[in-house]
Amino acid sequence: MGLIKEVLLLPFAPVRGSGWAIGQVLREAERIYYDPATVRAELARLEEQLEAGEITEEEFDRQEDELLDRLEIALRSGDTTGDGTR
Repeated sequence: MGLIKEVLLLPFAPVRGSGWAIGQVLREAERIYYDPATVRAELARLEEQLEAGEITEEEFDRQEDELLDRLEIALRSGDTTGDGTR
């Protein structure tokens, strides 16, 4: 039965392959997005922008809250080491 199923589903192989590739890209993007080292680097850049007068205090507070939320999620999930690796 497995061979017949594969033969019947063969025309859909490109779609299944594309779905797998999209899933892999999404997982890697999420890993980078929630990586504690990445978030900490973005917090440091945000601080530099505030000190240089490139952003307002309100914009700093808004972006800092978003970054701290990401960092909390990353640390709560516990699937990263915080040094840019898994």
